[in-house]
Amino acid sequence: MNNVFVFVLLIILIGTLGGVAKTYLKQGKRRSEQDEDAAEMQATIERLEERIEVLERIVTEKHIDLRQEIASL
Repeated sequence: MNNVFVFVLLIILIGTLGGVAKTYLKQGKRRSEQDEDAAEMQATIERLEERIEVLERIVTEKHIDLRQEIASL
């Protein structure tokens, strides 16, 4: 009787640990995808900041040929 009880508990424990491991692995994959997305967004932000700096320079410096600057963008 005691062996059957231990066997049933082991089966439950193995099933539970399998579910926990599966969830943990899914979360790790999701976290790495979020890190990739964050890196892409950061690169986009940096490109946009560079463009804004150029536009600010164009607007504030009066002696720059606007057509030439806009065409270079």
